[in-house]
Amino acid sequence: MVTLDIRTLTVRILEVIFTCISFSLVASVGHSTDSFWTWCMFTWCFCFCVTILILVLELTSLSAQLPISWDDFTTAFAMLATLMVCALFYSLIFAPALCSVSWVQIAASVTSCLAFILYAVDVGLTRAKPGEISGFLSTVPGLLKVLEAFVACIIFICLNYNQYSRFPGLQWCVAVYSVCFIFALLVIIFTICRLLTLFPAPFDKVLTVCNVLAVLLYITAVVIWPLYSFQNNSRPKYCTKGILCPWDKLVVITFMTCFNLAAYITDTVYSFRLVFFISRN
Repeated sequence: MVTLDIRTLTVRILEVIFTCISFSLVASVGHSTDSFWTWCMFTWCFCFCVTILILVLELTSLSAQLPISWDDFTTAFAMLATLMVCALFYSLIFAPALCSVSWVQIAASVTSCLAFILYAVDVGLTRAKPGEISGFLSTVPGLLKVLEAFVACIIFICLNYNQYSRFPGLQWCVAVYSVCFIFALLVIIFTICRLLTLFPAPFDKVLTVCNVLAVLLYITAVVIWPLYSFQNNSRPKYCTKGILCPWDKLVVITFMTCFNLAAYITDTVYSFRLVFFISRN
């Protein structure tokens, strides 16, 4: 049975308002073919629609009748929306100089920042508290799985086939990103759909083994990716400031690889704690 919390309900109503305002303000300025503009518009629209859907299902009590883990779904979405609503994209890419932008762009950046804060608060409200019985995605390891999958998506967006197809080492790194992403995605889907019993072994042990393997794989990627990407490959002169050129995307992938390694290490620590400490007490 899904129970409504007045604080969570208020936060979600505000999320709807601010994502709608951000989308409407930017849409009123005009259309752009820039990929970052498209990303911002998709993010605001996606978060607005899913949040509306969640509110409708909860207010009509239909969420309790769905064959999914509702707490896991709402927590995972709040975490995903927090990562997606990146106000810095709009404010930094489209407003590099404050004096040259309109009040519409400034207002959209502010409302997007507020939406980001609200979704972060939503994660805090729906996350499982210590000692509380809840779904896996409502816990810290579950939220880390959403983070790992999202960071992998950013890496995939920045990948360029012509760049990594020339070196077997870079192809290995792409394989690492893909394998780890697929597992994280399967964990998220199986948890929401209540299919964790289909795992061939106890879920906590499977999770621990896969996290250890992911850490080892990402360690190789952290070393190999920058080695092959930047060896005899300095930043081209045509990469002007304010434009994300292919070389800059290599830097983004390098940073995101290191970031995901840190996430998997943290995830592994939590998994070991869950298996070897909490489960034995």
